[in-house]
Amino acid sequence: MKTKANASRLNRRDFLRLTCAGAVAMSVAPHALGREAAEQKTPKPNLIVILADDLGYGDLGCYGSERNPSPHLDALAAGGIRFTDFHANGAVCSPTRAALMTGRYQQRCGIVEVLFAASDRDKGLPRSEITFAKRLKDAGYATGVFGKWHLGYDPKFNPTHFGFDRFRGYVSGNIDYISHLDGTGVPDWWDNATPITEEGYTTHLVHKHAVQFIEENKDRPFCLYVANEAVHSPYQGPNDPRQRFPGGGGKLVNPPKDRGRTYTEMIKAMDDGVGQIMATLKRLGLERDTFVFFFSDNGAVPVGSNAPLRGFKSSLWEGGHREPAIAYWPGKIPAGKVCDELTIGMDLYPTVLAVAGAAVADERNLDGVSLFSLLTERKSLGERTLFWAYGEQRAVRQGPWKLDVSVRNQTSSPALFHLAKDIGEKNDLAAAEPGRVKAMLAALAAWEKNVGVNASAGAPAKRKKAKAGEKKRGE
Repeated sequence: MKTKANASRLNRRDFLRLTCAGAVAMSVAPHALGREAAEQKTPKPNLIVILADDLGYGDLGCYGSERNPSPHLDALAAGGIRFTDFHANGAVCSPTRAALMTGRYQQRCGIVEVLFAASDRDKGLPRSEITFAKRLKDAGYATGVFGKWHLGYDPKFNPTHFGFDRFRGYVSGNIDYISHLDGTGVPDWWDNATPITEEGYTTHLVHKHAVQFIEENKDRPFCLYVANEAVHSPYQGPNDPRQRFPGGGGKLVNPPKDRGRTYTEMIKAMDDGVGQIMATLKRLGLERDTFVFFFSDNGAVPVGSNAPLRGFKSSLWEGGHREPAIAYWPGKIPAGKVCDELTIGMDLYPTVLAVAGAAVADERNLDGVSLFSLLTERKSLGERTLFWAYGEQRAVRQGPWKLDVSVRNQTSSPALFHLAKDIGEKNDLAAAEPGRVKAMLAALAAWEKNVGVNASAGAPAKRKKAKAGEKKRGE
């Protein structure tokens, strides 16, 4: 008879066999074996969150792209649910990641702007924040993050301090895909909290280590966060030369002659990596035991496509924050469905905890809501009110209505759009709906007070200067 310690290391496909064998051995130790068999019948599901960087709403085949082949992500969408009204919390990188990690508006933890390598090395996610990784680790999950962190440069902000057992990747906004130098020319590649050197194309390395993590934890529940660099600048395909060199201060050289071609190659490399992850799950017999969710951290820049949306990254037009998103869980989530419900990145925190059967921290009032019943039972979330704030821009959603506000010019009037009829935000209905505008502005004011957005909004002059400099270097 196998001991409980040995049984805990069995592959999930052995659960049923062991359970049947246990029925014979019940006369020896009925209580222990019965409890063990019950645990093996209902293993905790694995969790994989895959985040793209700067991928546009129209950049994948399953979202209408004819330029960018994405067969593996398209297959994921065909086998699960594809969202049409899913949003990032931010219009740039760091704020979206803060909301994803905490399940709350990023304003609550003060991450409202990009954390820049040149000016923000002392800033990061407060250690008091409780991430979904911490909750899942406490629930017995192995936890790993591979790729882009961008929630603090100093080692005290390392992912291993926020519930992740394993981290391999970089902490800045972007690195050269080959030389792994950040926007200031500093090497940025880590194994947990230790800087290391590792040869390879960033996208390939991220998925290589993600696959290794799955293989190492195949016999226990795991939570894997795959934070791609693709398709953020610098624009480099797997066979392109380095663009940043030691002593160059982060300056980019050897730019691609055809950025569109390179962009397509970068999407393909990411899509191939997703294919490797899914093939590993199938090979290990874990596919039906694993919940997978894919989305992007903000909209594309002009080299990409946000069609049919208006605007790009850094904008609170829909093109800045409405994202491609896919949920996949065979046997639990129906295949080939499209979800039009209003959803957002901070919903992933309560969702993965619900999938895992883990408790939400009592001391945390999450702003996100669980999508578990929406995904598995198609239960509507009902009408929601959501908010975005970036710099001097504001946006409010209530059902199909969206209010766009810029506080840069106090004399400008808010613009109101009915997105179900006007997804491109072309027809301003504010003059025809003054009562709705007033109510949405009041909701925005109450939200700003609640999350303290006014105290963090805007960018001091030194941050604007740093931002301008790093934009030239591909930040």
